[in-house]
Amino acid sequence: MASRTRLSLLHILGALALLSSLVIVKGESPYKFYTWTVTYGIIYPLGVPQQVILINGQFPGPKLDVVTNDNIILNLINKLDQPFLLTWNGIKQRKNSWQDGVLGTNCPIPPNSNFTYKFQTKDQIGTYNYFPSTAFHKAAGGFGAINVYARPRIPIPYPLPAEDFTLLIGDWFKTNHKTLQQRLDSGGALPFPDGILINGQTQTTFTGDQGKTYMLRISNIGLSSTFNFRIQGHTMKVVEVEGSHVMQTDYDSLDVHVGQSLSLLVTLNQSPKDYYIVASARFVRANLSVTALLRYSNSGVPASGDMPLPESLFGPSSQNIQVQRTVTYIITWNLTANAARPNPQGSFHYGKINTSKSFVFSNSAPLINGKQRYAVNGVSYVNSETPLKLADHFNITGVFSTSAVQSVPSNSPATVATSVVKASLHDFLEIVFQNNEKSVQSWHLDGYDFWVVGFGSGQWTPAKRPLYNLVDALTRHTTQVYPNSWTAILVSLDNQGMWNMRSAIWERQYLGQQFYLKVWDPVQSLANEYNPPDNLLLCGKAIGRHP
Repeated sequence: MASRTRLSLLHILGALALLSSLVIVKGESPYKFYTWTVTYGIIYPLGVPQQVILINGQFPGPKLDVVTNDNIILNLINKLDQPFLLTWNGIKQRKNSWQDGVLGTNCPIPPNSNFTYKFQTKDQIGTYNYFPSTAFHKAAGGFGAINVYARPRIPIPYPLPAEDFTLLIGDWFKTNHKTLQQRLDSGGALPFPDGILINGQTQTTFTGDQGKTYMLRISNIGLSSTFNFRIQGHTMKVVEVEGSHVMQTDYDSLDVHVGQSLSLLVTLNQSPKDYYIVASARFVRANLSVTALLRYSNSGVPASGDMPLPESLFGPSSQNIQVQRTVTYIITWNLTANAARPNPQGSFHYGKINTSKSFVFSNSAPLINGKQRYAVNGVSYVNSETPLKLADHFNITGVFSTSAVQSVPSNSPATVATSVVKASLHDFLEIVFQNNEKSVQSWHLDGYDFWVVGFGSGQWTPAKRPLYNLVDALTRHTTQVYPNSWTAILVSLDNQGMWNMRSAIWERQYLGQQFYLKVWDPVQSLANEYNPPDNLLLCGKAIGRHP
């Protein structure tokens, strides 16, 4: 009888163990597997043959359509003649800067070799993109869309659109990327772009049914140009910006700065015909634009009439800048809507948190050793052969400096350094981007989004703080700073790692307008940061070390 009881108990325990394992497997977020091969190819985006970077033979590269919390396993095979990396613009890489794909965190993938990225779209929704972070490869392509959809049971604050259209828009050069890089290395500047592309083309058509609403997922994947976007005869409702649901407002036209992304809803509520879609370079004296078509499926009438133009399209006039500042303030956080998680966005009261550190980062364009460079607080960043993340993990000294970039600008002569700014996990930072130059800046932070709480003209001072929006400021990963102006952000450092803060304007990034933010806690814990991956590539002074 006792043996029979023990046997029944064993059966019950076994069944419970099996049920538990099934629940764990069922509860785990899905895995999605990809194999991408990076090659060169010849195409004609502006009517002349060009060598571009293809991924699986595609330009732009394959679209990553994923869901919140999906696990991405992506084997990247490099068939170029140079080392190569992809970075995942806007994907936070929670506790996992090992997968960020920039030269401060990863060794580049050698030619005829591969690396498997393993990362999760943890607690994110929204419109993002990826692109090459090595050399000047971004000027040759290798970019693509990342669309992160909400989980089925998580509500979204707008009716489900009939379909999504992805629009990767950016300026483009006919000149080979290696020639552009050599031009910068020799102290020169980039020429004016030769054109603007939408999804790698100068002529694209998007077709929908009359009466239906469609989502346009738009990213500025260019090198240097802000663009203004509009659709003939149609208004556009902004619903999401870089992972945040926003208060829904209709616009006739919108500026999208380099590195930024957003999602719009457009209802096909006009008479059935073709309508122009226009993207034009902003804040420049020359006319640079591209057109596409919005086609009603029952249309038999070609597009006609004047192209839609925004007010004061060309030139960074003070009136033009003030109009754009006003528009920027209008786009605010939707406090009652959720994002990737079911709780309302506004349940995090960022405006009631005391800042633990404040920084003012001023961009500049110094000549150093007779060559054009770009700098942050007078320090122009130079890459190390040893990624900073590896040097930090293996305690390799002499790779980077934590004292080069000061917390406020100074009048010291410009210098070069491999610069890191230190901060503690759970710090709450105030960062002011001060732009004393005559061009629009665009600043990006990997690993995070941040609240853009203030814009203003002239010099920032502490007296500007009462102007901050501490209630419903937009959160995003890339913000603009207008000429001779400042932009203030607040950021909660809840993601340990080594994170790149950079100019999204690629010439400036390449020539030094960047640094790394080391977010650290002295207590090592997997709750704060993952261990290095088993397939970690080693280079520089890290060769021979064991993860």
